[in-house]
Amino acid sequence: MTRKPRPISWIKAALKDFEAFPEGARSICLAALAIAAAGGKADIAKPMRGMGSGVFEVALPYRGDAFRVVYAVQLGDEIWVVHVFQKRSTRGIKTPKRDVDLIKDRLKRLKEMLR
Repeated sequence: MTRKPRPISWIKAALKDFEAFPEGARSICLAALAIAAAGGKADIAKPMRGMGSGVFEVALPYRGDAFRVVYAVQLGDEIWVVHVFQKRSTRGIKTPKRDVDLIKDRLKRLKEMLR
């Protein structure tokens, strides 16, 4: 018996940023989100450190750039895409503090909204 995939919801700002990604990068990220919605985890997704359980990051190297999609699987019935960004440095592995703070803030507000 296959489980019905969970809906994928987007924080508006994250969707707007996602629409600026190159089409190829978008389709790869959407495939990874579809796997998450079906209850799996794509090879390019990994738990995001320091965010608590259930928060994952899709890390996509694409044509010399690095694209990131951060989503939460434990908020309500949906998969929530909370932040999307293009990393400028492909060498440094660390997520910039500005992005980490933004993710934490959006997660906190989303949890409050879904209560």
